[in-house]
Amino acid sequence: MSTKSAKLESFRGVGFCEKAFVHESVKFICKQISYTNARSLVLGVSGGVDSAVVARLCQLAIQRYARKFHTPIKPVCVFLPSLTTSAHSREDAKALAHAFSLSLKQHSIAHYHEQFLADFPKATPLEAGNFCARARMAVLYHYSSVYQGIVVGTSNQSELLLGYGTIFGDLACAINPIGALFKTQIFSLARILQIPESIITKPPSADLYPNQSDECELGFSYASIDSLLAAIVKKSAKYQGAKHQPTPSTIHPKALHKKHYKNFDEKLVSMVLTRIKANQFKREMPTIFLPSPKLLRELRTDTSSHKATHKDT
Repeated sequence: MSTKSAKLESFRGVGFCEKAFVHESVKFICKQISYTNARSLVLGVSGGVDSAVVARLCQLAIQRYARKFHTPIKPVCVFLPSLTTSAHSREDAKALAHAFSLSLKQHSIAHYHEQFLADFPKATPLEAGNFCARARMAVLYHYSSVYQGIVVGTSNQSELLLGYGTIFGDLACAINPIGALFKTQIFSLARILQIPESIITKPPSADLYPNQSDECELGFSYASIDSLLAAIVKKSAKYQGAKHQPTPSTIHPKALHKKHYKNFDEKLVSMVLTRIKANQFKREMPTIFLPSPKLLRELRTDTSSHKATHKDT
């Protein structure tokens, strides 16, 4: 199978051609480096499989960019533990860095976490987790300023569709090379990229509290969830007349009806459709008020008059 045909085949279901994806995603990252004139790629490494895959893709892109343009791009991988970060996550972040000779910075946000709990003692673990996610992103964007880089996202399509992430937290980024992949595809891609086995086999977790598990909270395995999500994406593409997979932010409303998914577990369908609809706001740009044409003309006139007055004085 050629690279081109493999690329097209990759998005017709949960299965896909991993090598073709690596090739195309590395080219995508290189293009974004060139387009933004970035001098570094900044990402948070959590010890989980998503950030591990993105870190390796970024490393491959940096190597390709250096060969092609003879320009060094700095990888800035940052581990940002909070009070609830597990020892396992720490070990896996170090294992990833060791496996690929990545320089790993550690920047604890535990003191921010501690202050938040002191200020808001009634906050739930989820609320504290959302705060930590936003604190991490604030730190990462500071690193992007220091190193003249762009922040690379690590959210997969399953998380984006389900809203399993924090708006302006881990969902914030300049580019996202894995946003079109379901979680189950991330696992298969991780094996091709030779990510440490301990990272691949551990249960996905946001480390919100001890022994927290994504699948336990969602109530279903990612294998079951992704099968349904793939069907929803396919149905959405049909309604949109799209030749390519729609992005998580463009799921057609007509694809979100239970009648289309009678072959799936009823509770699974209910949970997934409810989450997709409820979290649509996380996948959209902020809503901006657009004044009427008449008001716009008045605003422009007022601005012009103000400028003229200011110039005269």
